[in-house]
Amino acid sequence: MLTLQHQTNFYKGKVRDVYTINDQYLAMIVSDRISAFDVVLPRPIPYKGQVLNQIAAGALKATEDILPNWLKATPLPNASIGLKCETFPVEMVVRGNLTGHAWRTYKSGLRSLCGVSLAEGLKENDFFESPIITPTTKAHEGHDEDISREEIISSGLVAKEQYEQLERYTLALFERGKKMAAERGLILVDTKYEFGFIGDTIYLIDEIHTPDSSRYFYADGFEERQAKGEAQKQLSKEFVREWLMENGFQGKEGQQVPTMTDEVVNAISARYIELYEQVTGKTFEKQTVAEADMAAILDQAIAAL
Repeated sequence: MLTLQHQTNFYKGKVRDVYTINDQYLAMIVSDRISAFDVVLPRPIPYKGQVLNQIAAGALKATEDILPNWLKATPLPNASIGLKCETFPVEMVVRGNLTGHAWRTYKSGLRSLCGVSLAEGLKENDFFESPIITPTTKAHEGHDEDISREEIISSGLVAKEQYEQLERYTLALFERGKKMAAERGLILVDTKYEFGFIGDTIYLIDEIHTPDSSRYFYADGFEERQAKGEAQKQLSKEFVREWLMENGFQGKEGQQVPTMTDEVVNAISARYIELYEQVTGKTFEKQTVAEADMAAILDQAIAAL
């Protein structure tokens, strides 16, 4: 934990350390911690924080014409500084394909997810006719829970007019994300967006289009693999979840996290770097900043805002 000038609060999340400055700004350190099934795994993944931070910074810059976002500066490879917003208590999950949680729900026999009806006869990874929004509650601890549009509005979690605006922003951001992914030979399969507000202005907050918040398929060969019923080649954190499930862990009570060997840790790190390079088209440059220097760098960047 760092000590920053004018610090008024500190929050340690699953993978991020968040410092509030003068109740006006947030300094967010994206650690190398990794979580799956809402459990922080026992070993960090080298350079994961840098990957997430730099992908998110680029994606926020590329979508700022859709709505304003919280980001003001990225003074460290794994740290960002931006506006402190009041957050909406829901996460806007948007899906273009029947994959992951949606597929597991569908495979169980259910034909509705978060109040959205799902057509019969779909196969895993098929495209939906149009993207669907399947929101979740935003839990600080434990599991986020599926919730429907109607439940959000009727319970007063988000006012109807504001929620409809969040839906419009979500679909516009997803459309932009899919276009950016397509330019890199990828399909943006699903992702989540978080929003906040200052006064009457809605802001896009947190990270977007990273491997922790999104799932990508390789476009080349997608249709052929679908036709043959083969697994899709993907870049996302899903491979971590799959490894855990193969080793008997899904975050359920009484289950033990499997041992993470050096080989497993290094393989996960390599996959994160692969996704960075594929998504951005840039060569990943490993950067390390001594923790002793981080506070001074952040303080200087905040003072310059």
